[in-house]
Amino acid sequence: MPIRCEIVSQDRVVFAEDVDMVILPGGGGQMGVLPNHSPVLTTLQYGIIHVKKQGEEYYFTVAGGFAEIQPDQVTVLADAAENVEEINLQRAEEARRRAEDLLKQGIPEDTDEYLNIQAALRRSNLRIEAVKRYRRHH
Repeated sequence: MPIRCEIVSQDRVVFAEDVDMVILPGGGGQMGVLPNHSPVLTTLQYGIIHVKKQGEEYYFTVAGGFAEIQPDQVTVLADAAENVEEINLQRAEEARRRAEDLLKQGIPEDTDEYLNIQAALRRSNLRIEAVKRYRRHH
């Protein structure tokens, strides 16, 4: 018996299929979810969502958000999510360089600007690492 997995970012449905297992970077650490899991609502850390389906494995970056787990469904509402196979490595490296260059100029006086730069750096590092580690064809 499979479990439905839906990964939704702010702008699109990233993944929606019946799967065998989902591993999430939950607020308290890695969470493995199988069919008939007890209901849970958790925050998500920056990390990788690992989905297993009939011997195949799929990987998605996630940059924060929430996951609602029901016995027959996992719903991820992500601040940002992306299939590792779709990541543009060149764009991720350029984003990292831009963020690093901005930080080299000194810490901005505007706290929100600083936090946005830090988040961009963290997200680009996650995307680059995910491609290197999980993409089938580098």
